[in-house]
Amino acid sequence: MGSSWRCAWTRWSPPSTRSAEVPGGSSCAPASWKEGPPRAWVSRARRWAAFPVGVPRRPPPRSAPAAARPAALSRPVPPAGLLQVVKQCVRVPVFVMIRPRGGDFLYSDREVEVMKADIRLAKLHGADGLVFGALTEDGRIDTELCTALLAVCRPLPVTFHRAFDMVHDPLVALETLISLGFERVLTSGCDSSALEGLSLIKRLAEQAKGRIVVVPGGGITERNLQRILEGSTASEFHCSARSARDSGMKFRNPNVAMGASFSAPEYSIKVADVAKVRTLNAIAKNIL
Repeated sequence: MGSSWRCAWTRWSPPSTRSAEVPGGSSCAPASWKEGPPRAWVSRARRWAAFPVGVPRRPPPRSAPAAARPAALSRPVPPAGLLQVVKQCVRVPVFVMIRPRGGDFLYSDREVEVMKADIRLAKLHGADGLVFGALTEDGRIDTELCTALLAVCRPLPVTFHRAFDMVHDPLVALETLISLGFERVLTSGCDSSALEGLSLIKRLAEQAKGRIVVVPGGGITERNLQRILEGSTASEFHCSARSARDSGMKFRNPNVAMGASFSAPEYSIKVADVAKVRTLNAIAKNIL
């Protein structure tokens, strides 16, 4: 759950013409879409695009004075311009992920301020919904913080993201999310992928009984989608449908890498893969 740019909950099917690429692996609909998007599916019941907004960093504990905080951020705040461009390019609801940094989901007071500010900005620039998650130090849903953030998010719908996969007791956590009023929860079944956590995802969906939408996510591809949808009885799913595209740079400096050693290759760009989206569309449509 790092602060990467990626598309989530997309339920559109690109036309035959090549669409313009939006940073982070989404796609911008061409002019021919202005009369309305195609109706084919990727997500089985809703059409969402999620983009993270936040300040990725790890601050000192909540009790630390402001002077003890780092003066420089590890990465710039993603611009509101991305949300504006995406809203101009697609006719599907756009959910914005509120994630102030990578790492765990235990947030400092200063990070909470950032999250609230990011929620307000996302709403100001046309977000159709929000996505966030927060836990206590003992692996439970942080009800106090979630209640406060939900109040800022409303009246927009809100999804609890894969912080859910790090909880102590997922069945109890699900009831907590329902009582708080979340509309969706994204989960890999508390396992390394949705396929491996399939049995728990199904159990969660059965327990939910329509009170919250359980959205499988994590390692979903065209190779395992059918098994996951059939095995979980889910009505929606999350996947990135990305592929790597080689950079257009002709001059390349092999001695310099921007970011940490585990970052993506310098001259490789992740983009939405039209062929994968179409294949996922077809698989989901056949299962309905």
